[in-house]
Amino acid sequence: MKSKLIILKLGGSVITIKDKPLTPNVPAIKRLAKEIADSRISQLILVHGGGSYGHPIAAEYKIAEGFREKGQIIGFSKTHNAMVSLNMLIIEALLDEGLPSISMAPSSFIVTRHGRIRDFHRDPIEQALKLGFIPVLYGDAVFDYEMGFAILSGDQLVSRLAVEFNAGRIIIGVDVNGLYTADPKTDENAKLIPCATLSDLKSFMGGVSGSKSIDVTGGMMGKIFELILPVMNGVEVFIVNALKPGNIYKALKGEETVGTRIIKG
Repeated sequence: MKSKLIILKLGGSVITIKDKPLTPNVPAIKRLAKEIADSRISQLILVHGGGSYGHPIAAEYKIAEGFREKGQIIGFSKTHNAMVSLNMLIIEALLDEGLPSISMAPSSFIVTRHGRIRDFHRDPIEQALKLGFIPVLYGDAVFDYEMGFAILSGDQLVSRLAVEFNAGRIIIGVDVNGLYTADPKTDENAKLIPCATLSDLKSFMGGVSGSKSIDVTGGMMGKIFELILPVMNGVEVFIVNALKPGNIYKALKGEETVGTRIIKG
């Protein structure tokens, strides 16, 4: 039986040094490339975040707010170029491990409307997968029908890819052990949620109290919102700490590891 496609998302906080602009976490990138190679997964799409590469420039030029004035044009180019630079480091690490990775810039085949994917040309990715390549995509500055341009998050991209290509699993590598009842970085009483269902996700988004409550401020809120569609479509999600050696390998292989599993329920 043909193995099901896996979508692997590596967060920007994992592959870059968060508080140092344009600084990659080279040891993490190299280790993760080796874990991917060692897993011998045959069908894989890799998506990575921007971290200290894309975010500071995009924020400086207010790219997410859309085109307002000419000075932003250079900012759009700088944001995209920063992401290409980070993407190149990921590609090089994968190539060093003998993996046939191929960079695919979302801005070249996706156009959004009000920041949501409107046009998505799937053919290049489909052909790459058929031939055995690993497409490597990223959150990007993209063109937008209403706003002129927008920021397409890696999380929205993962959601669309999973549904478009009927993925079996999504693995999200972040800098914490999974979803928590509160922010584990600021609350010592935060408890890891080992398993969540679609209805739990919707509760988290609505802030509904219940058996599982969660603080989903900032990045996690966006992730949970984007995960609802693929989980509705039966895609299983696993959120794992990619800074801990071996976790991504185990997740790719379907082996037991600490994290949060999200299922339709």
